[in-house]
Amino acid sequence: MLSHRINQLSESLTMAITALAKELKASGKDVLSFSAGEPDFDTPKAIKDAAIKAIEEGFTKYTAVDGIPELKAAIVDKLKRDNDLTYKPEHIIVSNGAKQSLFNLTQALIDEGDEVIIPSPYWVTYPELVKYAGGKPVIIETDENTGFKITPEQLKEAITSKTKLLILTTPSNPTGAVYSKEELEALAKVLEGTNVYVASDEMYEKLVYDNLVFTSAASISEDMHKRTITINGLSKSAAMTGWRFGYLASSNTELVRAMKKLQSQSTSNICSITQKAAIPGLDGTIDEDIEMMRRAFEQRRDEAVQLLNEIEGISVLKPQGAFYLFVNHSAIEQDSMKFAKELLEKEGVAVVPGIGFGSEGYFRFSFATDIDTIREGIKRIRRFISNY
Repeated sequence: MLSHRINQLSESLTMAITALAKELKASGKDVLSFSAGEPDFDTPKAIKDAAIKAIEEGFTKYTAVDGIPELKAAIVDKLKRDNDLTYKPEHIIVSNGAKQSLFNLTQALIDEGDEVIIPSPYWVTYPELVKYAGGKPVIIETDENTGFKITPEQLKEAITSKTKLLILTTPSNPTGAVYSKEELEALAKVLEGTNVYVASDEMYEKLVYDNLVFTSAASISEDMHKRTITINGLSKSAAMTGWRFGYLASSNTELVRAMKKLQSQSTSNICSITQKAAIPGLDGTIDEDIEMMRRAFEQRRDEAVQLLNEIEGISVLKPQGAFYLFVNHSAIEQDSMKFAKELLEKEGVAVVPGIGFGSEGYFRFSFATDIDTIREGIKRIRRFISNY
């Protein structure tokens, strides 16, 4: 009865684990969840105030499909100020989170049989969106030896005549890996002379640590600017996960028009109130709030990495961005689903199995929660492993 497209689509494992943890907690079980990629901080006041003002002023009607002019102008200014990227308003589409931006892109760009290169570990949604569009995910495996980042040699080897798109995530979900300017330049050299587009998912750009300077992929060269679709939003940096605000930018006007056409026939505009609220999230108004959250995440990262690496049998690289730890438990258990399921059942600790990100023998641990919960969660992980 159901379509072939929907039958081959898998449910988001992160959402499934998070939902299970909430169900167990609601039933009375003592559960600590480190599964969701959601900051524990409240949305900054300036954003909430802008939303309240929009409601009080009756800004509750349909808007342009791709976003109101003042919001698109704020995005253009943000990309120039923060990323040294020059775009025009007609290069911008505002969507219901970066996930819809990616859905629009894959649906508008990928044909049956097109290949899409995805570095692994990857965000769970990437290969599913490619398959839903009829494309073929081509996975490039990375590991701790390269800091979970692909090399120019791997990229060159993966490109074929059918390659349509490379999905690049920096900082990475789930590993927190961040590509340096030099690393991006090396990848850009490989792409020169090809017809491969780049989807650069930069959702975690504001959450980088150790005085690292973030580099946007499209800023590397004119060639990269032309082939790159920059995808971003405020869910993580401004604690706006539930507001559903994301956007993309591309100088390819034909592609942008195609994605706008798709969105006009699916969701139309995103929530009008969210659009007004997003403006202070982009124009510098909440920079102090973002920095406060970033510092807190960095402190949590440092302590969590130290505590986890003190547990015999597991290890974790210190990430340079995002708010996840990708913990290696392969020395004691290769089956990540089995490990995560038993950890949840026996100790009430919810983590996401590495298999969901394409890497067995790992689990993803979100440190986007308070430090006391992190300490207690790691204490339970220690106890679980000592009895494994």
